[in-house]
Amino acid sequence: MKPELAARVRSWTDERLVAECRKGNQDAWSALIEKYKKLIFSVPIKFGLPREDAADIFQAVCLDLLSDLPQLREPRALPKWLMQMSFHKCLRWKKQRLVLFDDPLEIEGLSKASSEELPEEIMYQVQREQMLRDAIASLAPRCHRMIAMLFFESPARPYQEVANELGIATGSIGFIRARCLRLLRQRLQKEGFQ
Repeated sequence: MKPELAARVRSWTDERLVAECRKGNQDAWSALIEKYKKLIFSVPIKFGLPREDAADIFQAVCLDLLSDLPQLREPRALPKWLMQMSFHKCLRWKKQRLVLFDDPLEIEGLSKASSEELPEEIMYQVQREQMLRDAIASLAPRCHRMIAMLFFESPARPYQEVANELGIATGSIGFIRARCLRLLRQRLQKEGFQ
């Protein structure tokens, strides 16, 4: 997807993304997966699954999203729906593994848990993480990229490299970073992030 199209689609509401996906818009599908890939992947990781199994669950949730999206009644409920779907897939995954190792007591406990909702603590963490990702994605492209490079890449990049990639003077990074973080804080406060 072209950068200017990606920036425009990234600003779409979930209602618009879902509507466009239902029409078969491939860019909307790409944007929807891009927007929620970390949310979907974070549930199995928080559930304690290995990364390889989390990747399998991610793929299964994406397939369910593709087939079930037309039945989604409330597009604003999409994040919670994705979290619940991921949680139930985690429970099924764990149950399948326990059947292989024949632990009837733990299987019974998981059968009861499979009708439950995602534990509130995990739901809260995942929602806050998604709120942060959405707020960062809504920033201007330079702020979005700078925050990603300075705070989310490992190993951390030297300021000179960040400056070169963004086409700015090394000495201006601190000022721009402070402005970007202030904008991010304002957006998070507006959304009720505490």
